[in-house]
Amino acid sequence: MSDTYLQVTIVENEADMKKEILRKCDNDRDDCPVKDVLNRVGDKWSMLTVIMLSDHGTLRFNELHQLIDGISQKMLTVTLKMLEADGLLTRKMYAQIPPKVEYALTPLGESLVTPLMYLYDWANTHMPEIKASRERYEKAVAI
Repeated sequence: MSDTYLQVTIVENEADMKKEILRKCDNDRDDCPVKDVLNRVGDKWSMLTVIMLSDHGTLRFNELHQLIDGISQKMLTVTLKMLEADGLLTRKMYAQIPPKVEYALTPLGESLVTPLMYLYDWANTHMPEIKASRERYEKAVAI
């Protein structure tokens, strides 16, 4: 096979894939997997929780609370419950007084770390361009 053929095939498959994603994620549909996942893990607290558990391993509630700057106890509780419901983390409770509860990523949760890190790297690489564009936009709108 020639390089040209492979490149055209890849582009055509990528285009088909994008069309399929757009078809499945039509605003009128509730079963879009991308929209569903992004709604659940796209918020900053879920992403930070997954990253902290990935970096530090198994953590207790208060340890997580201390690591995630700015999150309230209530929001951390809600975030942990959502991530547990989605199968991204496990909650292990020990029968002792005071109660001891530990959180850890599941294999599914671990598999989310790599895409999150790609997004993190992309954001860090392109943030200067994004900030400059925002400034140009604000100046243009203010006129």
